[in-house]
Order: sequence, then C-alpha cells, then structure tokens
Amino acid sequence: MTKSSCSDSQMGPRTPRHLFLAFSLLSLQGFGGLIAIVQRELVEKRKWLTPDEFLSDWAVAQTLPGPNVINLAIIFGERRFGFRGACAAVAGLLTAPLVILLTVVRLTQGAVESQALEGALRGMGVIAGALVAGSGLRMLPGLRKNLLSRSACAVLAVTTFLAVGVFQIPVPITMLILGGLGSLWALTRPEMPKRS
Repeated sequence: MTKSSCSDSQMGPRTPRHLFLAFSLLSLQGFGGLIAIVQRELVEKRKWLTPDEFLSDWAVAQTLPGPNVINLAIIFGERRFGFRGACAAVAGLLTAPLVILLTVVRLTQGAVESQALEGALRGMGVIAGALVAGSGLRMLPGLRKNLLSRSACAVLAVTTFLAVGVFQIPVPITMLILGGLGSLWALTRPEMPKRS
C-alpha cells in the first residue's frame, strides 16, 4: 500500500514526532498484548484507519516474521512518513516499555521467588488472553466482506486453533499450509476481482 491509499477524509498523524507520541501512549496501555488497544486507538478513537484498512494491515502484519504489533507499526508509519515514520512508530512502541521493564527488573531482582509476584503475573496472563479474545470478536464484522463464506472462515479458524493449540503444530507450518489453502480457496471464488 502507498501513502496515497489512506483516505483523504481521515486525519492522520501530522509529523513523525506526533506518530512517536501516539504509539508511546499506545504502548503504555498494553499489558500482555497491544492488539485490542491498537485497534481501539487507530480505528475507533483516532480514526487514522478504517476497520477494513486495519484488518488488511493486520492480516499482512501477522504473516510477516516478528511481533505482529511491531509489524503493524512499521506498515502504518512507513505509509505515513516513509522510513522516518516506520522508525518513529517502532520507537514509540518500544521506548517507554523498555524503560519500565528495566526499572521493574532492577526493583524486583530479589523477589524472583515471591509467590505474590508469581500470582500477579499469572493473573495478568488471564487478562491478556481475554484482551486478545475481545479483539478477535471486535474484528468479526470485517468477515462479512471476506471472499470466503462465514462457514469457510469458521472452518479455517477452528482448524488453525486445533493445529496450534491442541496438536502443537508450529505456527509457521500452520500458516504456510492453512494460509495457502485459504488463499487458494479465495482465488477460486467467482466474486474474486479480476485484474485487467
């Protein structure tokens, strides 16, 4: 996607500095995962992306190696301000959490064996899982425009869950096989737009 593909009616970040600050605020809200926060901030609150643009960018971010939210930040920042924008978005995501993490590690060095700390971290894990599930549910309406039927999407989603969650098949292999099948399936649909 190019810089011109963003809707003209959408107000985006004005400068790379503005982008850095926005992604810094995003990172300070995310505990255990940022997808729920990123979607709310970029689509619902700031309106820098439409829901369809977000789903499209998120799909690309998930297929690339590396952390999904970092990939999304690179895509979004590069589209707005080129290389400087990509660097600003990634720096915004990483700077504040890095400082906080180093501070927490320094302060809790002697408390590694603490049962209270272990319980708190397990509780955060449950919350993180709920945030990811909530984000997935909020993205479901975007499937209405998918080339595949809802039942086909459900079959691919359940198969992916079983492959990774139950049968412990590595994510890259699952993505290669099921992503490839989903892509081929979509290409066979009669509604698939033809390139001229």
